[in-house]
Amino acid sequence: MSNRTFSGFLSVVTGSFGGTLLGLIITPLLVRILGSGNYGDYAFLLSIFAIITTFAHAGISAGIRKYIAEDRVETSWKDNVFGFYARLAVALALIFGIMLVLFAQFGRVEEWLGESFELYLILLAVLLLANQLFYVSRYTLIGLHLERYSEPLVVLKKLLYGIFGLSLAYIGFDVAGVLVGQAIAFLFCAVIATWYLGNHIDLKAAFRAAPSDFSRRNLVSFNVFNTIFIFLTISLYNVDILLLQPMVGSHETGIYKAALVIAEFIWVVPLAIQTVFIHSSSELWSNQKHEAITRMASKSTRYTLLFTLLLVIGVAALSSDFVPLYFGSEFDVAVTPLLLLLPGVLGFAIARPIFAIGQGKGELRLLIVATGSAAVLNLLLNLLLIPRYGMAGAAVATSIGYGSMVVFHGLTARQIGYYPFADLRLGRIVVTAGIAAPVIFSLSYFLTNSLLSLLIVPPVGFAVYSVLALRTRAVDQDEILPLLEFVPSPFEEWSVELLHRIG
Repeated sequence: MSNRTFSGFLSVVTGSFGGTLLGLIITPLLVRILGSGNYGDYAFLLSIFAIITTFAHAGISAGIRKYIAEDRVETSWKDNVFGFYARLAVALALIFGIMLVLFAQFGRVEEWLGESFELYLILLAVLLLANQLFYVSRYTLIGLHLERYSEPLVVLKKLLYGIFGLSLAYIGFDVAGVLVGQAIAFLFCAVIATWYLGNHIDLKAAFRAAPSDFSRRNLVSFNVFNTIFIFLTISLYNVDILLLQPMVGSHETGIYKAALVIAEFIWVVPLAIQTVFIHSSSELWSNQKHEAITRMASKSTRYTLLFTLLLVIGVAALSSDFVPLYFGSEFDVAVTPLLLLLPGVLGFAIARPIFAIGQGKGELRLLIVATGSAAVLNLLLNLLLIPRYGMAGAAVATSIGYGSMVVFHGLTARQIGYYPFADLRLGRIVVTAGIAAPVIFSLSYFLTNSLLSLLIVPPVGFAVYSVLALRTRAVDQDEILPLLEFVPSPFEEWSVELLHRIG
């Protein structure tokens, strides 16, 4: 991984951790303000929004990152890429926003979902436009390798959402207030991101047509296939919510959503790698550096497995302490679906960097087949298991759907032209986890105070797991030492000395 790629990854993962930390603070407050019923409605709305934005986004983020990062001889190539996608994004947001408003006014929303949903859908239309503006400006910054500007805005967006969304919900606007708070956060950050862009891109390009020799057809083709691919991916973690709400009601949906929220926190690092790898691998593919791509893919797959496995073990060990303390005693029953989701969450985490590299090459037909297979499996299992087992059935079905992603995309990677498991060191990782897990679970078991367990188990578990990973050579010292160059003094020197002592 080059220094620029790693620097971008650090910016993205720092922003993701910052957003996640704020999410950890905001979510339990939101759950307590809304209650399980309103929170279930909010979760249902978010799933609808995720499906709509899949088509409104139309694969624009991947398109921007892929094409704006390429070195082309065409005049004002980067400006024209930005202008093309900015116009497309606004047009799609307006189209889908108008459709939402019309459906809210003339559809049978009150009969199907309840009276409040008419207002909710109108607010979703406003949220969609605000989201789209931030979406384009943020990913343009990322495509230009300006993650140092884009990712702090992710944290700011989450902070503003917490301030405005929670305040409006608390004073009585409930779900509507949360949606308005989100829209304000997106719009404010979009303005700041656009201001940053003005120093690197000609913003007037968004208001003029691209030249006749501009490769519109290639960009549109990529976006069509990427939209299908993203829709199939999004369906994996929304179809369960969309089926649960009408089948079992808002209360149980809210409980299940709580389990999903915790499970999806585990994806912070894999999502950051996925974000950076699309434009980084695109540059490597355009220069035919296949060996470098395999090295990037295999190392990132091993690191993702090693780190995510630690998080899965930790969440499993601490779930019974964390869930009721975090969400409230009403959500005790969310522990079961959470544990059922964890194996699949691990598989999906490993798959993310793998298919991001495939996106970077543009081999979307193969990615669609792989993801579509997982999505169909997920849908069929949810339809089969939810009526019989409720949210536990949804968790099992979704976990299997998630886990199948690593299988399907691992096979697809070989066809595309790289091998993500070349340096997996699976045996060493299994030994590391096999020794560390009993220590972590035993420590959690003997610490009967939940708060004390949450304070002690994570750092001790991380230390034990890290030492074992180095001892088993699941990760080498030589792989860690270059990363410590990014650590400020004197922590760099202390870290290097500690690393040598362990080794």
